[in-house]
Amino acid sequence: MYKDDINETNIFIPDLSVICDETGLEENKFVGVPEIIMEILSPSNQSHELIPKMDAYMRYGVKEYWIVNPLLNAIQVHTLTAECVYQQADVLRAEGMMKSKVLKGFQVDLEDIFR
Repeated sequence: MYKDDINETNIFIPDLSVICDETGLEENKFVGVPEIIMEILSPSNQSHELIPKMDAYMRYGVKEYWIVNPLLNAIQVHTLTAECVYQQADVLRAEGMMKSKVLKGFQVDLEDIFR
């Protein structure tokens, strides 16, 4: 869960987080910043929500932000640069292997996801 520091009423809960640093685990929660966050688009959370989430995750220092779009069978990956801004690193549609730029060996086969 992430609170938007600019707008205190916005709280974001990612669909999926990849956490490698176990030191932030406390009972049933994680306090820290995951390496990767994935958001799965649905009709109820389309593009109007992406910009505020992306901005918040960028400010918190999430190294990679994946946007999964089941309607287009596509995945977009944005990677945090040295200047602490997201740069689109990759886009795949329907097939292929999406590989993380941050976590070596972490990859997702689009055919497995969008069957």
